[in-house]
Amino acid sequence: MLKTLYTIAFIIFFSALLKAQELNCNIQVTAPQVAGTDRAVFETLQRDLYEFVNNRQWTNYNFTMDERIEVNMLITIQERISADEFKGTMQVQARRPVFRSSYNTTLLNHVDNDIHFRYIEHQPLEFSDNTHTSNLTSLIAFYVYLVLGLDFDSFSLNGGTPFFEKAEAVVINAQNAPEQGWKAFESQRNRYWIIENLLNQQYAPIREAIYKYHRQGLDRMHDNIETGRASVVESIELLQRVHRQRPNSFLMQVFFNAKSDEFVNIFSEAPPMDKPRVVNMLREIDPTNTSRYQQILSQQ
Repeated sequence: MLKTLYTIAFIIFFSALLKAQELNCNIQVTAPQVAGTDRAVFETLQRDLYEFVNNRQWTNYNFTMDERIEVNMLITIQERISADEFKGTMQVQARRPVFRSSYNTTLLNHVDNDIHFRYIEHQPLEFSDNTHTSNLTSLIAFYVYLVLGLDFDSFSLNGGTPFFEKAEAVVINAQNAPEQGWKAFESQRNRYWIIENLLNQQYAPIREAIYKYHRQGLDRMHDNIETGRASVVESIELLQRVHRQRPNSFLMQVFFNAKSDEFVNIFSEAPPMDKPRVVNMLREIDPTNTSRYQQILSQQ
Protein backbone atom coordinates (compact mmCIF):
# COMPACT_ATOMS: atom_id res chain seq x y z
CA MET A 1 0.00 0.00 0.00
CA LEU A 2 2.80 2.41 0.96
CA LYS A 3 4.63 1.57 -2.27
CA THR A 4 1.47 2.38 -4.23
CA LEU A 5 1.12 5.75 -2.53
CA TYR A 6 4.75 6.57 -3.31
CA THR A 7 4.15 5.61 -6.94
CA ILE A 8 1.06 7.83 -7.20
CA ALA A 9 2.90 10.72 -5.57
CA PHE A 10 5.80 10.28 -8.00
CA ILE A 11 3.46 10.28 -11.01
CA ILE A 12 1.73 13.45 -9.82
CA PHE A 13 5.06 15.13 -9.16
CA PHE A 14 6.51 14.05 -12.51
CA SER A 15 3.38 15.17 -14.37
CA ALA A 16 3.64 18.58 -12.75
CA LEU A 17 7.21 18.87 -14.00
CA LEU A 18 6.08 18.13 -17.54
CA LYS A 19 3.49 20.91 -17.44
CA ALA A 20 4.44 24.52 -17.94
CA GLN A 21 2.78 27.88 -18.04
CA GLU A 22 1.50 28.95 -21.43
CA LEU A 23 4.04 31.73 -21.85
CA ASN A 24 7.77 32.05 -21.62
CA CYS A 25 7.65 35.80 -21.19
CA ASN A 26 10.66 38.05 -20.84
CA ILE A 27 9.78 41.46 -19.41
CA GLN A 28 12.10 44.44 -19.38
CA VAL A 29 11.39 47.83 -17.80
CA THR A 30 13.59 50.76 -18.76
CA ALA A 31 13.43 54.45 -17.90
CA PRO A 32 16.26 56.18 -19.78
CA GLN A 33 14.55 59.58 -19.79
CA VAL A 34 13.51 59.62 -16.15
CA ALA A 35 15.83 61.60 -13.92
CA GLY A 36 16.58 60.71 -10.31
CA THR A 37 18.51 58.14 -8.37
CA ASP A 38 15.58 56.01 -7.22
CA ARG A 39 15.96 53.32 -9.88
CA ALA A 40 15.14 50.35 -7.67
CA VAL A 41 11.41 50.78 -8.29
CA PHE A 42 11.89 49.90 -11.95
CA GLU A 43 13.78 46.73 -11.09
CA THR A 44 11.05 45.74 -8.63
CA LEU A 45 8.36 46.49 -11.21
CA GLN A 46 10.14 44.32 -13.75
CA ARG A 47 10.41 41.43 -11.32
CA ASP A 48 6.79 41.73 -10.19
CA LEU A 49 5.50 41.77 -13.77
CA TYR A 50 7.64 38.77 -14.68
CA GLU A 51 6.14 36.77 -11.84
CA PHE A 52 2.62 38.02 -12.58
CA VAL A 53 2.76 36.80 -16.18
CA ASN A 54 4.83 33.64 -15.89
CA ASN A 55 3.44 32.25 -12.65
CA ARG A 56 -0.21 32.68 -13.53
CA GLN A 57 -2.34 30.01 -15.25
CA TRP A 58 -4.01 31.90 -18.10
CA THR A 59 -5.84 28.97 -19.74
CA ASN A 60 -7.23 25.53 -18.90
CA TYR A 61 -4.76 23.88 -21.27
CA ASN A 62 -1.60 22.05 -20.32
CA PHE A 63 1.48 23.23 -22.19
CA THR A 64 4.79 21.37 -22.26
CA MET A 65 8.01 23.35 -21.96
CA ASP A 66 8.53 23.13 -25.74
CA GLU A 67 5.01 24.38 -26.48
CA ARG A 68 5.26 27.63 -24.54
CA ILE A 69 4.76 30.83 -26.49
CA GLU A 70 7.84 33.05 -26.58
CA VAL A 71 6.90 36.60 -25.58
CA ASN A 72 8.92 39.77 -25.03
CA MET A 73 7.47 42.84 -23.36
CA LEU A 74 9.54 46.02 -23.28
CA ILE A 75 8.09 48.79 -21.12
CA THR A 76 9.81 52.13 -21.57
CA ILE A 77 8.95 54.66 -18.86
CA GLN A 78 9.09 58.13 -20.37
CA GLU A 79 7.62 60.11 -17.50
CA ARG A 80 7.29 59.64 -13.76
CA ILE A 81 4.30 61.81 -12.92
CA SER A 82 4.42 61.11 -9.19
CA ALA A 83 5.94 58.59 -6.81
CA ASP A 84 3.57 55.87 -8.02
CA GLU A 85 2.31 57.10 -11.43
CA PHE A 86 4.09 56.41 -14.72
CA LYS A 87 3.65 57.00 -18.46
CA GLY A 88 5.44 55.45 -21.39
CA THR A 89 5.24 52.88 -24.18
CA MET A 90 5.20 49.11 -24.39
CA GLN A 91 6.41 46.88 -27.21
CA VAL A 92 4.97 43.36 -27.30
CA GLN A 93 6.53 40.65 -29.46
CA ALA A 94 5.37 37.04 -29.62
CA ARG A 95 6.63 34.05 -31.59
CA ARG A 96 5.60 30.46 -32.06
CA PRO A 97 7.64 27.54 -33.50
CA VAL A 98 7.15 26.31 -37.06
CA PHE A 99 6.46 22.57 -37.29
CA ARG A 100 9.53 20.37 -37.76
CA SER A 101 11.96 23.26 -37.92
CA SER A 102 14.15 25.36 -35.65
CA TYR A 103 12.45 28.51 -36.95
CA ASN A 104 10.12 30.67 -34.86
CA THR A 105 7.60 32.84 -36.68
CA THR A 106 6.48 36.21 -35.31
CA LEU A 107 2.82 36.39 -34.32
CA LEU A 108 2.82 39.94 -32.97
CA ASN A 109 5.17 42.91 -33.03
CA HIS A 110 3.21 45.86 -31.70
CA VAL A 111 4.02 49.11 -29.90
CA ASP A 112 1.39 50.60 -27.58
CA ASN A 113 2.00 54.30 -26.96
CA ASP A 114 -0.80 54.70 -24.39
CA ILE A 115 0.88 53.18 -21.35
CA HIS A 116 -0.22 54.94 -18.15
CA PHE A 117 -0.46 53.22 -14.78
CA ARG A 118 0.07 53.40 -11.05
CA TYR A 119 2.44 51.06 -9.28
CA ILE A 120 3.31 50.93 -5.59
CA GLU A 121 6.51 49.04 -4.91
CA HIS A 122 6.03 45.70 -3.12
CA GLN A 123 2.24 45.91 -3.36
CA PRO A 124 0.78 42.69 -4.86
CA LEU A 125 -0.37 42.91 -8.46
CA GLU A 126 -4.05 42.00 -8.67
CA PHE A 127 -6.15 41.11 -11.69
CA SER A 128 -9.67 39.82 -12.21
CA ASP A 129 -11.38 38.87 -15.46
CA ASN A 130 -14.57 40.41 -14.08
CA THR A 131 -13.47 43.89 -13.03
CA HIS A 132 -10.90 46.60 -13.71
CA THR A 133 -8.77 46.68 -10.58
CA SER A 134 -5.52 48.09 -11.96
CA ASN A 135 -4.60 49.66 -15.28
CA LEU A 136 -1.20 48.00 -15.12
CA THR A 137 -2.49 44.46 -14.75
CA SER A 138 -5.30 45.09 -17.24
CA LEU A 139 -2.72 46.20 -19.81
CA ILE A 140 -0.62 43.10 -19.30
CA ALA A 141 -3.63 40.75 -19.24
CA PHE A 142 -5.01 42.28 -22.45
CA TYR A 143 -1.81 41.51 -24.33
CA VAL A 144 -1.49 38.06 -22.79
CA TYR A 145 -4.97 37.17 -24.05
CA LEU A 146 -4.23 38.77 -27.42
CA VAL A 147 -1.08 36.67 -27.81
CA LEU A 148 -2.90 33.51 -26.74
CA GLY A 149 -5.68 34.21 -29.23
CA LEU A 150 -3.25 34.74 -32.09
CA ASP A 151 -1.38 31.57 -31.19
CA PHE A 152 -4.53 29.45 -31.06
CA ASP A 153 -5.81 31.03 -34.29
CA SER A 154 -2.56 30.00 -35.97
CA PHE A 155 -3.18 26.33 -35.13
CA SER A 156 -6.94 26.04 -35.73
CA LEU A 157 -9.45 28.17 -37.61
CA ASN A 158 -10.89 30.71 -35.16
CA GLY A 159 -9.35 28.74 -32.29
CA GLY A 160 -8.39 31.94 -30.51
CA THR A 161 -11.94 33.25 -30.06
CA PRO A 162 -12.22 32.43 -26.31
CA PHE A 163 -9.05 34.43 -25.61
CA PHE A 164 -10.07 37.35 -27.81
CA GLU A 165 -13.34 37.41 -25.87
CA LYS A 166 -11.36 37.57 -22.64
CA ALA A 167 -9.33 40.46 -24.07
CA GLU A 168 -12.61 42.12 -25.07
CA ALA A 169 -13.84 41.73 -21.48
CA VAL A 170 -10.70 43.51 -20.25
CA VAL A 171 -11.51 46.38 -22.62
CA ILE A 172 -15.15 46.53 -21.52
CA ASN A 173 -14.19 46.52 -17.85
CA ALA A 174 -11.82 49.44 -18.47
CA GLN A 175 -14.37 51.75 -20.13
CA ASN A 176 -14.57 53.93 -17.02
CA ALA A 177 -10.82 54.03 -16.50
CA PRO A 178 -9.28 57.52 -16.86
CA GLU A 179 -6.27 56.19 -18.76
CA GLN A 180 -6.30 56.19 -22.55
CA GLY A 181 -6.24 53.25 -24.95
CA TRP A 182 -9.46 51.51 -24.00
CA LYS A 183 -12.17 53.59 -25.68
CA ALA A 184 -13.38 53.75 -29.28
CA PHE A 185 -13.54 57.55 -29.52
CA GLU A 186 -9.98 58.17 -28.31
CA SER A 187 -8.24 56.83 -31.41
CA GLN A 188 -8.76 54.59 -34.42
CA ARG A 189 -5.61 52.63 -33.54
CA ASN A 190 -5.71 51.51 -29.93
CA ARG A 191 -6.50 48.42 -27.87
CA TYR A 192 -10.24 48.86 -28.36
CA TRP A 193 -9.94 48.62 -32.14
CA ILE A 194 -7.51 45.70 -32.17
CA ILE A 195 -9.99 43.47 -30.39
CA GLU A 196 -13.02 44.97 -32.13
CA ASN A 197 -11.51 44.08 -35.50
CA LEU A 198 -10.58 40.57 -34.40
CA LEU A 199 -14.15 39.80 -33.32
CA ASN A 200 -15.84 41.70 -36.16
CA GLN A 201 -17.12 39.37 -38.91
CA GLN A 202 -16.14 41.91 -41.56
CA TYR A 203 -12.53 41.08 -40.74
CA ALA A 204 -13.06 37.31 -40.49
CA PRO A 205 -10.89 36.63 -43.60
CA ILE A 206 -7.90 38.06 -41.71
CA ARG A 207 -8.28 35.40 -39.04
CA GLU A 208 -8.71 32.75 -41.73
CA ALA A 209 -5.51 34.11 -43.29
CA ILE A 210 -3.69 33.74 -39.96
CA TYR A 211 -4.65 30.06 -39.86
CA LYS A 212 -3.92 29.37 -43.52
CA TYR A 213 -0.61 31.24 -43.37
CA HIS A 214 0.72 29.38 -40.32
CA ARG A 215 -0.88 25.95 -40.18
CA GLN A 216 -1.39 25.24 -43.87
CA GLY A 217 1.53 27.35 -45.05
CA LEU A 218 4.58 27.52 -42.80
CA ASP A 219 3.89 24.28 -40.92
CA ARG A 220 3.69 22.30 -44.18
CA MET A 221 6.81 23.65 -45.80
CA HIS A 222 8.88 20.86 -44.25
CA ASP A 223 6.95 18.37 -46.45
CA ASN A 224 6.60 20.42 -49.61
CA ILE A 225 7.81 23.99 -49.77
CA GLU A 226 5.78 24.83 -52.87
CA THR A 227 2.54 23.53 -51.34
CA GLY A 228 3.21 25.55 -48.20
CA ARG A 229 4.08 28.64 -50.20
CA ALA A 230 0.84 28.26 -52.21
CA SER A 231 -1.15 28.39 -48.96
CA VAL A 232 0.68 31.57 -47.99
CA VAL A 233 -0.40 33.05 -51.34
CA GLU A 234 -3.99 32.09 -50.52
CA SER A 235 -3.66 33.89 -47.19
CA ILE A 236 -2.53 37.03 -49.04
CA GLU A 237 -5.60 36.77 -51.28
CA LEU A 238 -7.79 36.70 -48.17
CA LEU A 239 -6.04 39.80 -46.86
CA GLN A 240 -6.51 41.50 -50.22
CA ARG A 241 -10.25 40.83 -50.03
CA VAL A 242 -10.51 42.61 -46.67
CA HIS A 243 -8.27 45.46 -47.81
CA ARG A 244 -10.51 46.22 -50.78
CA GLN A 245 -13.57 46.35 -48.55
CA ARG A 246 -11.98 48.03 -45.51
CA PRO A 247 -8.72 49.72 -46.57
CA ASN A 248 -6.17 50.87 -43.98
CA SER A 249 -7.67 48.84 -41.13
CA PHE A 250 -5.72 48.79 -37.89
CA LEU A 251 -5.77 45.00 -37.68
CA MET A 252 -4.14 44.76 -41.11
CA GLN A 253 -1.39 47.10 -39.93
CA VAL A 254 -0.83 44.97 -36.84
CA PHE A 255 -0.58 41.87 -39.04
CA PHE A 256 1.98 43.36 -41.42
CA ASN A 257 4.08 44.80 -38.59
CA ALA A 258 4.71 41.17 -37.66
CA LYS A 259 4.94 39.64 -41.14
CA SER A 260 6.44 42.02 -43.73
CA ASP A 261 10.02 40.74 -43.39
CA GLU A 262 8.83 37.14 -43.41
CA PHE A 263 6.95 37.64 -46.67
CA VAL A 264 10.20 38.77 -48.26
CA ASN A 265 12.00 35.68 -46.98
CA ILE A 266 9.26 33.30 -48.15
CA PHE A 267 8.99 34.62 -51.69
CA SER A 268 12.57 35.63 -52.44
CA GLU A 269 13.26 32.04 -53.55
CA ALA A 270 9.89 31.47 -55.24
CA PRO A 271 9.78 30.67 -58.97
CA PRO A 272 10.40 33.91 -60.96
CA MET A 273 7.03 33.61 -62.74
CA ASP A 274 5.17 33.71 -59.39
CA LYS A 275 6.89 36.73 -57.91
CA PRO A 276 5.29 39.69 -59.74
CA ARG A 277 1.73 38.73 -58.77
CA VAL A 278 2.65 38.27 -55.11
CA VAL A 279 4.59 41.52 -54.98
CA ASN A 280 1.72 43.44 -56.61
CA MET A 281 -0.73 42.09 -54.02
CA LEU A 282 1.57 42.93 -51.12
CA ARG A 283 2.22 46.44 -52.42
CA GLU A 284 -1.52 47.03 -52.77
CA ILE A 285 -2.34 45.80 -49.27
CA ASP A 286 0.72 47.16 -47.46
CA PRO A 287 2.05 50.17 -49.42
CA THR A 288 4.17 51.31 -46.49
CA ASN A 289 6.56 48.43 -47.15
CA THR A 290 6.61 48.69 -50.96
CA SER A 291 10.40 49.09 -51.12
CA ARG A 292 10.83 46.03 -48.93
CA TYR A 293 8.66 43.88 -51.18
CA GLN A 294 10.62 45.06 -54.22
CA GLN A 295 13.52 43.03 -52.83
CA ILE A 296 11.60 39.87 -53.75
CA LEU A 297 11.92 40.70 -57.44
CA SER A 298 15.63 41.40 -57.17
CA GLN A 299 16.41 37.98 -55.66
CA GLN A 300 17.39 35.35 -58.22
